[in-house]
Amino acid sequence: MSQHACRFPAFARRLAPALVAVAGLIGLASDALAQAAAKALVKVRYEEVVRSVLYVPMYVALNQGYFKDAGLDVAMKTSQGTDKGMAALLSGSADIVLIGPEASIYVANSESPAKPKIFAGLTATDGFLLMSRKPADKFDWNQLKGKSVMAFRPGSNPDVFLEAALRKHGLDPKKDLKLVNNVGPAARTGAWLAGQNDYAIFLEPEAGNLEKDGNGHVMASIGSEVGQVDYTVFTSTDVFMQKNPAVLQAWTAAVARAQKYVQSAPPADLAKQVAEYFPGLSQAELTKAIERYRGLKLWKTSPLVEKAAIEQLQDMLIASGVLEAAKRVKYEQVVVTDFAAKAK
Repeated sequence: MSQHACRFPAFARRLAPALVAVAGLIGLASDALAQAAAKALVKVRYEEVVRSVLYVPMYVALNQGYFKDAGLDVAMKTSQGTDKGMAALLSGSADIVLIGPEASIYVANSESPAKPKIFAGLTATDGFLLMSRKPADKFDWNQLKGKSVMAFRPGSNPDVFLEAALRKHGLDPKKDLKLVNNVGPAARTGAWLAGQNDYAIFLEPEAGNLEKDGNGHVMASIGSEVGQVDYTVFTSTDVFMQKNPAVLQAWTAAVARAQKYVQSAPPADLAKQVAEYFPGLSQAELTKAIERYRGLKLWKTSPLVEKAAIEQLQDMLIASGVLEAAKRVKYEQVVVTDFAAKAK
């Protein structure tokens, strides 16, 4: 036997601990990969009603990775209308939608076998701003008498909240002025620039852009006139909720985290974090829009949708003639509070 062969067993004994250590590391790596696979992000199909600065908390949650931290992979589309968002939800092409709560009330009274359930809220009230073509040192709601005002689809929250603000100031929405309800969301700015109507309601950033270019002047905040009534809410179907409670809990936790953050974060920081969702806006314009909305206290500080808000909304729907008093729905029919209560 050679000298080298005689030394091999001793060499092997010295190498054995290292081999054991390497094997241990490989085992740990395999375990880590297995755990990562087990924690793969859950894909969620999400649709927002429109693209607006009003939904800054949602964009912050997406940009800052709050949903990924909660185990969710969110694919987002823009519906361009609550009616289209609800249609996507009921048809099964979306899992969660951000729409007005009025849609859930309407469907609760319908023959639809699938029933929408509100599980969290994002905005505390209407974000639309009433705009005039001419500046005014002092605005009086009576100036709207005999004028045409570009509103939204009849029965939609923008239209219902506007009518509530008009009634608050003694105006009859059906008699004292003309509400124009037949212009789609994507066509509204173009219609305004073409000279249609005397007044109109716009969200940010459209309102700020029109002001900047001298094409409109903000007269009032509809939400400030109406008060705190949940305006846009996260909604799913009863079937999705029963099958995926962990997804909705994770979603609500991410939303609550974002709501807390935007309360005190500098507007300039928020503008940077949501800039990717508003490619046509400068940082200065986006910061100004965020400052305006935060000053109006339009963002909820908790995802919980309160019973009082749903009751007041139904009062408004009845007053606007789009809901029969006999068809009021119970709060528990349309709102599930479990997820928001735990997230809060």
